[in-house]
Formats: sequence, C-alpha cells, structure tokens
Amino acid sequence: MKPTPKHRERPAPRPLEPARLEELALGYVARFGTTQAKLRAYLKRKLFERGWAGEGEPPVDALVERFAATGYVDDAAYARARSGSLLRRGYGRRRVDQALGAAGIDGALREAIAPAVTAQRRAALALARKRRIGPFGDPPVDRKAREKQVAAMLRAGHPLDSIRALLAAPTVDEAEAWAESAADDEQMLEEDE
Repeated sequence: MKPTPKHRERPAPRPLEPARLEELALGYVARFGTTQAKLRAYLKRKLFERGWAGEGEPPVDALVERFAATGYVDDAAYARARSGSLLRRGYGRRRVDQALGAAGIDGALREAIAPAVTAQRRAALALARKRRIGPFGDPPVDRKAREKQVAAMLRAGHPLDSIRALLAAPTVDEAEAWAESAADDEQMLEEDE
C-alpha cells in the first residue's frame, strides 16, 4: 500500500494592516458592483478571518465612506442597475425591493427608484413569456396548472390583480396592450399634475 502524503498545513494568514485593508477594498469594488453595506460586510469578514495588525480599531466605516465620497461605491447607481436587471428578468416590484433591501439599500432610496406601473407590467409579460404562462402558453389550462402559474408569478413578486389581468388576456396582443395601457394612465396622471 502506498503511504498517504503528508499534508502541509497552511500557515495562518498574516493579520491585515491599513494598506492591505485598503487594497482588499479596492480589489472588491473593482471586481463587483456593490453597495456600502456589502463592502462593509466584506471588509468585516476579512478582518474576522485574518485579524487586525494596525493600531486601534480598523477604519472600516471611514474607508467605506471615503469610497462612497469618491464614487467607487454608489448605492443609487447600484440600485438602479440591479432593479433594471431584475425587471428585465421578469421579477416584480416586491422581489426587486427585497433584493435591494438584502443588498443594504435603504428604504427611501428603494422607494425613490421603485418601478412605474408600466415597467412592472412589462416585467410580468417577460416572466409570462419566459415561463409560457397565460396567453404565451398552451390554450387549454386546467385549474391545477393555472394555480401553479399564479403561484410562480406571486413568487416572482407580482401583485395578484396584475396576474389575474395577464392570465385573463386571451391573446398575446391583448396582453401586450394591457401592459402598455399603464403608460397611458401614467401620462394622464402627469398631465393632471
């Protein structure tokens, strides 16, 4: 029998110093679009793993604030990009809000960039098209299949009234007209103001 090779244990990583902490932060923001909260969590995790060799407390908050001030980290830009990405993939407002909250975007900013009704309806259409729901699927749908379709749309974050309207559309053209009708309603509201 062959003897098993002895595994060398890795030496413990050196504790972080201020310059190395900043290098880690720069590397992180260079690789990922991120938020202040996610950068803060990353740096704290690295400090937990490796320890701190600098004097006093690690300057995590000051570093994150400096990166935000210089534009390396922009919560608003991240929120707009992430929101648009999720909407294009077919997710509704509730799921977009949950994803942004998990990324550390505060409630006021989430509310400020909340998608308009037209964008929400277009997202519902995108999901229906992708999953072959409603007019995008096969015509005869039994009750159980319809319930599965409603559940999938609800999990994606769409409101029940939008789901019902979309599923009630007999053709793809009528579903698309339903989605675009929200733009007319929004334009009328803007003109009234």
